[in-house]
This record gives sequence, C-alpha cells and structure tokens, in this order.
Amino acid sequence: MRLYDSRRRSVERFRPRPGEPVTMYICGITPYDTTHLGHAFTYIVFDVLARHLETVHRWPVLMAQNLTDIDDDVLKKAAETGEDWRARGLRWTDRFREDLGALNLKPPSVYPAATAHIAAIVADVEALIAVGLAYESAGSVYFEVAKDPAFGAIDGRPYADLLRTANDRGNWPDDPGKRDPLDFVLWQAAKPGEPAWHSNWGDGRPGWHIECSAMARAHLGPVVDVHGGGADLLFPHHACEMAQAEPLVDAHPWVRFWAHVAMVRMNGQKMSKSLGNLVHVGKLLEHHEPDTIRLYLLRHHYRTEWEWNAERFESEVARMRTLHAAAARESQGGSELDFSSAGPRIARALDDDLDTPAAIEAVLDLADSILEAPFHADVRGAQDVLRATAGDVLGFWLKPAAEIDPSSHPNWPAPVVGEPDLIA
Repeated sequence: MRLYDSRRRSVERFRPRPGEPVTMYICGITPYDTTHLGHAFTYIVFDVLARHLETVHRWPVLMAQNLTDIDDDVLKKAAETGEDWRARGLRWTDRFREDLGALNLKPPSVYPAATAHIAAIVADVEALIAVGLAYESAGSVYFEVAKDPAFGAIDGRPYADLLRTANDRGNWPDDPGKRDPLDFVLWQAAKPGEPAWHSNWGDGRPGWHIECSAMARAHLGPVVDVHGGGADLLFPHHACEMAQAEPLVDAHPWVRFWAHVAMVRMNGQKMSKSLGNLVHVGKLLEHHEPDTIRLYLLRHHYRTEWEWNAERFESEVARMRTLHAAAARESQGGSELDFSSAGPRIARALDDDLDTPAAIEAVLDLADSILEAPFHADVRGAQDVLRATAGDVLGFWLKPAAEIDPSSHPNWPAPVVGEPDLIA
C-alpha cells in the first residue's frame, strides 16, 4: 500500500505499526447547515481507504471522526436564526448522519464532539503554556508561532502567504491580545451571550484547532497513522494541529500520514457553505440512487480538484444500472466465467495511492463480463468477486434504493457531546 503524505509531499509506502490497529482521525463537520457533495467526496474517500485496509489487507482500523459542535460559525448561524446553538448543531448532525448512512458509509469507531472534551483541551492548553509555546492575554490563550521554527512547514509557503490564507479562513490578525498576527487562539475569552466553560484563565471556550488535536489524542493515543480531511484544512487547521500536538507527545511524528482530499468546485469556486454554491446530498438522494452518487464521486482521484457537472453525473446512471444488473443476474450453472484477474486488479489500483478511478474501471469491466457471458455460463464466482470488491471495499449497495431495507443503513452513532450543565 502506497499513500501520499502531505507533509513529505510524496507517495510513501504505508504499513501499520506492529501489533497496533491503523488509527485514522478524519476532521468532521461544523454542523450549522446541510451536507453537500464536497463533504460526501471527502468522507467517501476515507470510507474506501478504511474498507480497503480492513477488507483487503486485514489490518484493523480504529477511526475517529469528530464533530465541531462549538465554533464561531455554529454560534453565528444560531444567532441569525434565533435557534439554540446546541439544538441547531444536533439537528444538522442528524441530517449528516442520515445522508452518509444512505450512501452506505461505515460509521467511525468513535464520534466525539468538542464539548465533551473541555477538560482535555484545557489540560493541553496548560501544557503548552508550561513549555513556553503559548501565552495568556486578557482571558484568551494564544499559540506563539514565533516559538515554533517549523510552523507551517506542512504547507511550505512563506509567512506572508500563510497569513493571507489564515485571514481568509477566519483568522483575526488585528486581535489586540496577539503578539503576532499569525498567532492562533487556543482558548477564547467568553463573550456576552455565548456559551462558556470555566478555566484557569476565566470563562471561555476552546479554539478550533486545539479541539481536534485533543480529541485525536484522547481517542487514538499518541500516534495517528492517518490524519485526513479536505485540502482546505491543510492550512491553517492541520498546520496548527501539528504545531500544538507535537510538543505534547513522545512519539514523532505525531501523524505518520497527512491525507487531504481535493476540493469539489461549482461555478469555478470551491463548493462551500460560506459561498452557498452547493449541491446538496439530500436533494440528490430524492431523485437518484445512492450508488450513482458514490460512482460519480469515486470516478475522481482524491488528490485532483474537479468541477461539478450535472451532465456527467447523469451519465453515471447507465453505469450504475450495469453494476446492479450484474449483481442480480441469474446463473445457469454451466461453465464458470474466468474472473481471476478482477480482484487483484482492483486491489492494485487501491494500493496505488487509492486510485479509485482505476478501481472503478476494473469493477465496470467485471460487471460487463458478467452481463456479456453466455446464457449458460456460471457467473456466481464472478458475482462473489463483484460483491467483495464493489460492495465490501468500494461501498456500493449493488441494488436500487427501493430494494434496500432502511434498517440496513449503517447506524452512525450519536455524537458524544458535553452536558449542558457544564456550560458556565
């Protein structure tokens, strides 16, 4: 298995640590709006990676996917609508879980929320202050990037470019409490009307970056084998996570492979909730098979940006029907179809930096072979391979939604959230 590591900027051999499960931390949603196709692409990619590691390589996977249930965007949207921030977050989390369950995504091993980890977050902030990498100012605590010579190395751009990107993604460079405009908040002092928790620096709430590194360490231990998310998280989010977590762990690197899924564009811009240029997964599911959505997404390599194209999406319907027909074909029990090359071909494609487009081509070739076989052919062995590869590894239902028992949808766990009485 070879996988691209964003930190080393190269495709490297991937092996688990001896005697340990493969630990995966996938940055989850900030639940203030609905699930869009960019979300689905990211999480389907890591779903296939986990399935491939477990099913083909027989490596157990321990996956954590977080919920950023306390965040500036959550509070802003709740204030705009007059809805309780917690109720809004849980409502959209439920929709997210339903959409991904319909797409047959296996649930993570653990689904933690930031509000359930306040004590761990506070402890990490205290530790960063103790080692001289963070400072308190007017009730807030900041990470001092000047104290970390390697800060931003995962991105590799100069300071001015990093600052520009951070500002575009929520950084407040004019914060009077900062020593440097690029310093990032670890603990944010309470503001009137906002939820807050107690700390040694006064009431407040955690910064976005410290939430993820604290949850990853709490549930996966001191080493994360694969830390993933969308490519827009490379900087500042993952760079900040790396900076604040590395000093707190004995094993280095803290993350062995940083994996980033390319952006899905619409109308020439990144598909995002903030821009409003979205293709909603729920809307697609109203009129299209879940397998069509998964097929369309997996026809793109995870490291290559691409543009939503409605015509190309519709063109996948015929291929989806080919998969379903091949899985459903009745066998006559005659001479057996030769399918010996299909499984290894698909495995080799996924071993090659998760080349899902090549794997899909191999699956479609197998499906065509099943349908084109003579009437008297025995295709049962080939169908077993189809179910093992397209089904178990690539995650297709291999049948229409009308034939899928809703109770068979993967049952995503409810997120572990902090109790309301923890709020100051």
